[in-house]
Formats: sequence, C-alpha cells, structure tokens
Amino acid sequence: MPPRDAITSPSNPHIRATARLRSPGARRETGLSIVDGRREIERAAKAGVEIVELFVAADDAARPPEEWIREMASRGATVTPLAERPLERIAFGERNEGVVAVVRWRGTTLAEADRVEGGHFFRTHAPLFIVEGVEKPGNLGAIIRTADAAGFAGVIAAGGQTDVANPACIRASLGTVFSVPVAEATTAEAISWCAATRRHVVAATPDGTRPWHEGRLAGPAAIVLGSEAHGLSKGWSDAAASGRIDLETVRLPMLGLADSLNVSATAAALAYESLRQQTCR
Repeated sequence: MPPRDAITSPSNPHIRATARLRSPGARRETGLSIVDGRREIERAAKAGVEIVELFVAADDAARPPEEWIREMASRGATVTPLAERPLERIAFGERNEGVVAVVRWRGTTLAEADRVEGGHFFRTHAPLFIVEGVEKPGNLGAIIRTADAAGFAGVIAAGGQTDVANPACIRASLGTVFSVPVAEATTAEAISWCAATRRHVVAATPDGTRPWHEGRLAGPAAIVLGSEAHGLSKGWSDAAASGRIDLETVRLPMLGLADSLNVSATAAALAYESLRQQTCR
C-alpha cells in the first residue's frame, strides 16, 4: 500500500462529502453508503460488496492491523489515513474503531427480488419478517440480525420509513444486512407479495386473538410487525377480510405498565418461538 498523507481537517471537502452519506438523499444520489467497524466491513467484503474507500486512523495505536488494511486494498479499495478529528466526523460516535468504509451498495426492491433467477431470493419454506413503518434504523438492523440468528428466509422492509443502507441499520445488524436477503417495498406491494406467494401471515398486535406461542409461526410464515407508534396499517386487515391473504393475529403478554415491547424485542421473541416450533415437530 503506497503511503499517503493523512487528512487532518474535518472541513476537508472529501470528508464533508463522505459525512453527507449519513443522509438518505446523498445515499440515493450516489449509490454509496458508510460502513462502521472492522467486523461489518469484513462481512460486506465477504458478501461481494464493493469497498470503494477505506478510511483508517493515522494514529498507529488506533488503526487496524496493516495486513488487514492490505487485504481490503487488494479488493480495490482506496486507503485514506485520517487524523482524529476528521475520522470522528465520519465515524459512528463513540463506537469509532479507527476504520470506516465507503461501499457501493443499496437496498433491493421487492420487484427486483422477484426477478432473481429461479425466484429464490427468499427461501420458500422458511419464515420471514415483514416490518412496516419502522422509523429507527437501529430497530430495523436489530431485526435483520435476529433474522440471521434464527435462520429466517429474510426481511421485507415495508412502508419506506428507513432504508436498509442507512449506516445505523448496517451497524445494528452487525453487517448481517449484507448476507440476509432484505427487500424494500410499499405496504401494498408486501401484501400483494404475500397473496401471490400464499404466505401464511401472522401479525403481532396488542389485541391479537391468540397468545404468541399459539400462532403458526413455523414454515412459510410471514411475521408482520408494525411501528411502535402506529401499529399496522389497515391494509392488512382489509386484505384478510377480502380473502386476499390468510391472516392470524397474535399478542405478547404485557404484565407491567408498558403496553408494548420495542419492535425488535417483539421480533426476537417471535423468531425464537418460530424456531422452537420448527425444532419440536
């Protein structure tokens, strides 16, 4: 790797342009995103994601091992050393690990997923999550991480509240967003997809008709989760009433003051109940 002078100013134009990738508009315009953390960058590279640039701490005490840097450079990444202040500007707050990557990557739409050769973007007989209207990218990333852990077919992010290329989503997923099949869709598209693929839909709601453990969560189930603020949109119940989809609703017990769990906690509870049902057959 040829030596390069470190960028020392956080106002450097290249640093300002990189920092803007934390905004959805800049990501849409460029097709680029930021990946924080060595583990997450490794998982992106392993998944075949293009590493465009690698920013590393100029301070020897903070930078990753030279061998690791050379490995990323061998994949075509430009390696740029940064002083502490410009690195802090583009890194994820206090979780700065001395390395940040810019990658060429965006989410896959559900329409694009359906065009995958052989129609196998999602495994047919495994459950998946459909997450509607979740605003916090950290929650979406945590759900993707749960889908990975529980062996789910993937995640459909519906409603367009956050995109899977959000650096906070990537970080919360621990980089599993690059290997778990994830598609973005409108709610109408997600409902139509469930109807076309004949997925059994299980919606988690505070007033669900069955306890969570009695829901049919194994096999080709689509487990639907709404936002904590607004729940699920009426489109799901309307589609069920018209016979377009097969829908059941489940509830988790809430024995304290709170009337709901964090959506990612609900996802984890249902994912492992699904796994229990699969293994106890």
